[in-house]
Amino acid sequence: MIVKKENSFLMAYLEDSSNVKGGYADEVVIPENIDELCAFLKDANAKKMPVTISGGGTGTTGSRIPFGGAVISLERFNRILAIDSDRKSALVQSGVMVDDLKKACDEKKLFYTSHPTENTASVGGTIATNASGARSFKYGATRRYVRTLKMVLANGEILEIRRNRSVLSRKDSRIILPGESAITVPIPTYRMPEIKTSAGYYAKDGMDPIDLFIGQEGTLSVIVEMEIGLVDKPSKILSAFVFFETEEDAWRFACEARDISRSGRSLIDALSIEYFDHNSLRLLRARDRDVPEKFASAIFFEQEVRAGNREEEVLDAWIELILKYSPSLDNTWVAMNEKTAEKFSNLRHAIPESVNDIIRSRGFQKISTDIAVPDVANIEMMGFYSKTLKNGGLDYLVFGHIGENHVHVNILPKNERENLRAKEMALELVRKGIALGGTVSAEHGIGKIKHKYLEEMYGKNGIIEMARIKKAFDPNCILGLDNIFPREVLYLA
Repeated sequence: MIVKKENSFLMAYLEDSSNVKGGYADEVVIPENIDELCAFLKDANAKKMPVTISGGGTGTTGSRIPFGGAVISLERFNRILAIDSDRKSALVQSGVMVDDLKKACDEKKLFYTSHPTENTASVGGTIATNASGARSFKYGATRRYVRTLKMVLANGEILEIRRNRSVLSRKDSRIILPGESAITVPIPTYRMPEIKTSAGYYAKDGMDPIDLFIGQEGTLSVIVEMEIGLVDKPSKILSAFVFFETEEDAWRFACEARDISRSGRSLIDALSIEYFDHNSLRLLRARDRDVPEKFASAIFFEQEVRAGNREEEVLDAWIELILKYSPSLDNTWVAMNEKTAEKFSNLRHAIPESVNDIIRSRGFQKISTDIAVPDVANIEMMGFYSKTLKNGGLDYLVFGHIGENHVHVNILPKNERENLRAKEMALELVRKGIALGGTVSAEHGIGKIKHKYLEEMYGKNGIIEMARIKKAFDPNCILGLDNIFPREVLYLA
């Protein structure tokens, strides 16, 4: 096991895409195998030393930023152990990068559905936050594809859970450990919204135990290995950018494309439906001069072309829908080859990178929301975003997964006064999303910076119920402190 204590080495583990400041740690521990990891955690637990798990550093909520104790880096847990074409599954270690897994699946003509913006994210990190990206519109969130998890608990015990082997109910909520001892899970009483969510612990009467550990943000265990379900690779992915003269036209187009895709009654069957407001287009224009100036918004969509689909007919169906909301096809871009498709994908993923450049230059964190709402509330929520942000007088942009009624709002303050105002505006957006039956985090998790949003969603009692779950698995409270809820709540549980 490698242990590093030099400040020059530690610094790389004190930052991520959240721009959270002030992190510190005594050491970074890099275990070579699961035995070393178990031994370290057993010792740390005995000493009640805080432990923070470090992923790829692409998180946006500060989950991997330590405030004391040790950091565990799983960079040596970086092997793709098996890809099974017959079972359509991949067995991988948690430190494998998403991009590497995608490439390995591609060679087997299989498709890993998770498509986060940052392909350098670790697979374990995406499971720890239930992150999924744009293509969850068609395939659903990461949770759906996790078949097994191998984890190390805070006391150094190994726990392996396979989906569909048991359930947790209010009558029997025990998780059996390898030594036949058991942990009783105090299932919370709060109700999760019936949409994709990554806001706190998954909790339902009759839930599969594995779901508790997906989206846990490093607070219940250290995930070291997982089996993930795959699908057949499509022969081609059709993609296009459509530019609109008004925001409202883009919203209505996206909602109709969403509904048609889910109906199964049309050739339109979107893989992803992504939104870009006028400020997002301005950032894209800085990278590609061909991005037109006169439009208020854009939609990027993808659709798989599989055996039996006729690409021209699929494209004709989309064109008919586009013309319903746009007077001309002159500024609709369609990728006719892989090179153009790659250009489109790079443009889509350029937005977060550009935002990170801005916040680094300004020295303030972006104030962001990750809200999703039910289908019926999407147009109302988009209108509320637009009105609130325009009236706020601050720099902002809105982009993301509008097909799932889930866009990312980024407010970019330039000084402390704007920073305070940005936080007020974000809270207004959060409260509106909750009132519409939504979630305060659809895929990024809560981390260290969105505690207040989660309490707005579930109330103080809901947060205390989460703390009780944590203490059931981690009685000495060493793992992922301040992730999901502040550590002070643990004294109330």
